Amino acid sequence: MRSLTQWFHALGDDTRWRMVQLIFTEALCVCEIAEILDMPQSSVSSHLQVLRKAGLLESERCEKWIYYRLGTAFQPVLGSLAEQFEATPGRDSVLAKDARRAAKRLAKRKETCCPGPKELANSHEKTAR
Repeated sequence: MRSLTQWFHALGDDTRWRMVQLIFTEALCVCEIAEILDMPQSSVSSHLQVLRKAGLLESERCEKWIYYRLGTAFQPVLGSLAEQFEATPGRDSVLAKDARRAAKRLAKRKETCCPGPKELANSHEKTAR
């Protein structure tokens, strides 16, 4: 059972909040998140474990990669929180820089070792409509 304190603990770290913003609707693997945030994969995995234990993530295994995305049930409430606390993030904010790095990384996904998710990508297309 998830507890509210575990949930807020998972979100109460700057790095994990940045990760949540990256995987809000786009499923990413550990190596993609690590590259975007310029962090070691082991650190990214540790942070993802905290988010996973709090019940915030959906995941999909695709070959040897696991892709993570924020659970769709949490998107409305966390989107609202993001709007309240990131009222005017600006072009040079950390989250804006992360978003630009993510866009560049995703643009070259086919050229990398990561095949990309299948089920999570399809379910995102369905929920975006």
